[in-house]
Amino acid sequence: MRLTSFTDYGLRILMCMAGDPERLFTTEVLARELGLSRNHLLKVVRELARADILEARKGARGGIFFARSPEDVTIGEVVRCLESRSPLVECFRDDGGNCSLFPSCRLRHHLQAAREAFLAELDRTSLADCAWPVSPEADFLSEARRVPWHPSL
Repeated sequence: MRLTSFTDYGLRILMCMAGDPERLFTTEVLARELGLSRNHLLKVVRELARADILEARKGARGGIFFARSPEDVTIGEVVRCLESRSPLVECFRDDGGNCSLFPSCRLRHHLQAAREAFLAELDRTSLADCAWPVSPEADFLSEARRVPWHPSL
């Protein structure tokens, strides 16, 4: 299974943030540190906020932070969230796609089982397990502001 760049970016963002989970990150700093376009980063963050994985606060004291503890977010959940717009194969689309073998295809069931096994394996790993170790010298730490990760802000 190949993950989209969108999901790859999301995983990078989250692993970086999980390295310092109480930190309030800015999109500018994340984009610079991860070498990503700020526009792409914003789209990914928007999806992750819709899924209640991240929260974003606008303004001078704004930034991006975890809506839940990284220990409570699985990699499988993130992949499901960010890959929801990209079905594994065309026949997995809501409208069935243009596959001439659908609905009689005998492969579809096996592909679904493989996809579920893949996601089940990712469900065994949390973001905290994959946290990127943040070094004290990291450039973005100079701009760090701490916030509680829980949504009671």
